[in-house]
Amino acid sequence: MLKRITDKVRESLDESQMLQTVVQELVTELSLSCCAATLYDLNHRTATICYEAIRVNADSAQGTVIQWDDSLNLYTQVLQGNSIQCCILPLSSEPYYELKRRSTLLICPLRDEREVIGDIWLFKSVSDVFDEVAVRIVEHVADQCAIALRQSRLYQLSQAQVEELKRLSQVKDDFLSSISHELRSPMATMRMAIQMLEIMLKSVAGVNPEIDTANRYIQILKDECQRETNLINDLLDIARLEAGAAPLNVTTINLPLWLPVITDPFIERARNQQQQLMLEIASNIADLNTDPSYLERALSELLHNACKYTPIGETILLTVDRNGTKFEIKIKNSGVEIPASEYDRIFDKFYRISNSDLRKQGGTGLGLALVKKQVECLHGTIEVSSDSGWTMFTVHVPSLNL
Repeated sequence: MLKRITDKVRESLDESQMLQTVVQELVTELSLSCCAATLYDLNHRTATICYEAIRVNADSAQGTVIQWDDSLNLYTQVLQGNSIQCCILPLSSEPYYELKRRSTLLICPLRDEREVIGDIWLFKSVSDVFDEVAVRIVEHVADQCAIALRQSRLYQLSQAQVEELKRLSQVKDDFLSSISHELRSPMATMRMAIQMLEIMLKSVAGVNPEIDTANRYIQILKDECQRETNLINDLLDIARLEAGAAPLNVTTINLPLWLPVITDPFIERARNQQQQLMLEIASNIADLNTDPSYLERALSELLHNACKYTPIGETILLTVDRNGTKFEIKIKNSGVEIPASEYDRIFDKFYRISNSDLRKQGGTGLGLALVKKQVECLHGTIEVSSDSGWTMFTVHVPSLNL
């Protein structure tokens, strides 16, 4: 009996279900006339009857709030963690006491490691008593119930904190999205102004000897303006993906024909950087039903990162194969490793691995976060592994219904 009640209490994080289970099981197993579970409000010195199970023909007092009348020192003893057995008579004007008069009563505290949070009231006929075994069983049940109640409250508190963090994260994302929209127009104006300055400088190129210096300044302006524009676009893309505002446009693609179009520019870039990029596609690979724009952007970002972080003389390899019901696309590069401690954070927004950008090319810090969102929109997953001088990103994507 004790094990069954304890297991039932531990199975749930629902406070109401725990208390209801305890009172019902105790009434049945100990042949009680009534059993009630109350929770304390220590500040107001009240006890609320949260759940009650009754076997006799009497009205329920569930929901009753009892103001402590401690003329008999009952609550003082319970708050000290002591169980009390007594005979209850019409001792108070409270309806609850009147209802249960002429009974043998056992009050057992619900206490955890911090304090007494309530109690369990068990009623028997006035001619009966609770023996030592019954008292010990009830005390053990009460201890387990109190621990479970504390765990439930901690869980509810943690859930509330999680929801608050989600709300704050959403507020932050909404703010970034709003700011990004607001910045788009002035950035476009700046780009237009830079273009006009270029035209003006070209018109006086043969007259002003400082024209080369001016051109360098113009190029710095163009580079920084493009960098800020990329950041704004990435922020807006993430906001759109998280909001689910970008529906999929699923089409069928032939991977052996489609992938070279994506990789050719990176093969040339790798060659210029004294790297080697190779593409390997499994024979007889089936057509893939997906949104090619999402997949292209994800693979392009992964290839961009591979070219960016791979040292001179090293290799970048893109492979495609079928693994069960999903297509498996791997992009791996040699000469660089990612610490295992970074795996969980590498797809976070704005997170960068320190000292990894050897060429100081910079970036928005949103690339991998975007990749993960794009892959998830395709109902796929992405994972990273790194060892033996290689780093590998593996993308698993299913073939979607047209």
